Amino acid sequence: MNKKISVMFILPDLETGGAERIVTTIANHLSRDRFEPKILLLRKQGGYLDFLKKDIEIIDLNIERIRNSLKPILSQIYRRKPDIVFSGFGEVNAYLSLFIKLFPKIKFIARETNVVSEHVTRKEIKFFYNFYNNYQQIIAQSDDMMNDLVHNFNIKKHKITKINNPVDFDFINEKLLISTKPESFQYNYKNVVAIGNLSARKGFDNLLKVFSRLKNEKIILHILGDGRDRELLNQMKDFLGLKKVVFHGRQENPYQFLKFADLFILSSRYEGFPNVLLEAGACGTYSLANNCRGGINEIIQDRINGEISDIENPEDFSQKIMQILHQSYDQDAIKNSIKSRFSKEIILDRYEKILLDLMKK
Repeated sequence: MNKKISVMFILPDLETGGAERIVTTIANHLSRDRFEPKILLLRKQGGYLDFLKKDIEIIDLNIERIRNSLKPILSQIYRRKPDIVFSGFGEVNAYLSLFIKLFPKIKFIARETNVVSEHVTRKEIKFFYNFYNNYQQIIAQSDDMMNDLVHNFNIKKHKITKINNPVDFDFINEKLLISTKPESFQYNYKNVVAIGNLSARKGFDNLLKVFSRLKNEKIILHILGDGRDRELLNQMKDFLGLKKVVFHGRQENPYQFLKFADLFILSSRYEGFPNVLLEAGACGTYSLANNCRGGINEIIQDRINGEISDIENPEDFSQKIMQILHQSYDQDAIKNSIKSRFSKEIILDRYEKILLDLMKK
């Protein structure tokens, strides 16, 4: 029996976000015959700690700011000498790239979390992308993300592999079993759901403009999430007189909203690879997504699990909502559309294969 391959995953914390969930899922599922996963966290906190298998060692640096974490991260890598370092968070990936050459025996892999040129605006971080080719392997979640790295950052194409995000159907189905109709869903109304951080990139301001055109319709918009623009969006809601828009804040079980929704809307200005669009589909809910970069066209199969429209044209978008709400869709077909392409088993096999291949290089 060969020695197990030790993999050190690096993340800021295990709060409930996309990158955190993927890394938790990968670490949990790696075959223990071949791999020994560890997770290095800047802060040992977050909801996904509860889902992490007990045999995964957590290394807690106990540091608040990412920029102060570089030295401690490097010294942990130096001390523990893992076979593979898997960095799962844009900013950390960027900083680390400069120091990869210090560890010639260790393979470094970065999982990119966004379309970089849209997401990274600070000059000092962009600078680090000059060293991104130091990674032995980079994982992009969507074609948009991959093309951005090649064309805007001169990353060598052979270093990039596209792996879409997985959907954990077991986890979602467990949640759906205990999901009852939210009290805020009214019977003689259509209930539309949007979920995301209340920040500019999620485009809820555009969504409110769309709904200002639907004031006379029997539609309630339920927005789940919290963030720095909460006040601003609430003021906008009042200013536009949108009585049928409800901000629910962060919800323990968003799946109960998705399960009973008549439609899910993704209004983002840009995405990495939107997990929430996959999750809506896994709940059997039809989606209408803004035509933005970040893998939307890889997820939406037109008229099967959803449609794509341009939210910058609020008139068209609101018409589209009305059309969709007047039709009915096959929930099983929606679920299968997602399951056949993004189920955990398919995606996790690809991650495991990449880690094994990396050791042969």
